[in-house]
Amino acid sequence: MSVYSMTGYATVQSSTAQSATEADPGQDANSRLGVEIRSVNSRFLDLAFRLPDELRQAEPALRELLTGKLKRGKIELRVSLESSLFSSLRPPSSATLQRLGSLEDSIKSWLPQAAVLSVADVLRIATNEDKKPHDHSDELLKLSKKALKELMTAREREGARLATMLLDRTAQLRTLAALAEPMVPRLVEQQKARFLERWKEAMALGSSTALPEVAQDRALTEATAFAIRIDVAEEITRLSSHLDEIDRLLASGGELGKRLDFLIQELHREANTLGSKSASLELTKISVDMKVLIEQIREQVQNIE
Repeated sequence: MSVYSMTGYATVQSSTAQSATEADPGQDANSRLGVEIRSVNSRFLDLAFRLPDELRQAEPALRELLTGKLKRGKIELRVSLESSLFSSLRPPSSATLQRLGSLEDSIKSWLPQAAVLSVADVLRIATNEDKKPHDHSDELLKLSKKALKELMTAREREGARLATMLLDRTAQLRTLAALAEPMVPRLVEQQKARFLERWKEAMALGSSTALPEVAQDRALTEATAFAIRIDVAEEITRLSSHLDEIDRLLASGGELGKRLDFLIQELHREANTLGSKSASLELTKISVDMKVLIEQIREQVQNIE
C-alpha cells in the first residue's frame, strides 16, 4: 500500500449543456458544474461542505463518498453551479405577458410612483417562472468521484515524497546510533574508575570518623548511580528498534500517521535519556543531533494520514 499525505487539492468542472432537442423546454438548458476539494492535516476526519442551495440534498451521498476513501484530514468540498441564462432565452408566453401587465396595472393603482417594468425585468421574471429545476445529483456525484480520485493521486504523490524524506532521516539516525555504540564500553570504564575512587573515599571516611553505616549508604548510592549510567546501551538498542518499526510502517503504507506519531515520541524519549546519561561531550553532541532529526521527522509525520 502507498503512504498518503493529508495535504492535497483537486478541482474538476463539467459543462452540462444540453441541445434544444434533448432538453426539456422548461428546464435550465445550459449550466456549468464545478467541484473543488481541499485537504489539510488534522487529527481526525473533519468534513465541510459548501453547496448551492439547489444541491444541498446531495450532501449525504457526498459524505458517504468521502468517508469511504479518506481516514484523516480536514476536508472541504466546494461545489459551484453557474447557469447561462441568456443562452436559453425563449419569448415569454402570451399568458405570462398578460399576467405581468395585469399585475403592473394593479400595483400602479396603489403605488403610482412605482417604476415601469423594463424588458430585462420581463425576461428575467418570465424565464424564472417557466424554468423547471434541473436535477444535477447524478452529474455531481460523478464529478465528485473524479475530483476525489485526483485528490487521492495528489495525496499519494505527496506521501511518497514524505516517505522518502523520513527514510533519509531514519538513516541519519542509524548513523548517529552507530557512532554512539562504540563509546559505551569506554564510558562504562570511565564510570567504573570514578566509582572506585569514590568507594575508596567512602572507606577512608568510614575508617576515620564516620560510622560504618554512613560509609555503606554512600557506597550504595554510588553503586546505584553507576548502574544507571551504564544503561546507555539500552537506549541505543531501543532507538534502533523504533527506527526498524518506522521503516517497516513506511514500507507497508496505509493508515499509519498515528502509529508513526507514537514512535516519534518514543524516539524523542530515548534521545533525551541518552543525553541525560551522557558522560562525554561526544555523546551529548550525538544526542542533540538526534533530537534535531527527530523533530524534523515529527513535523512531517503530522502530514501523514
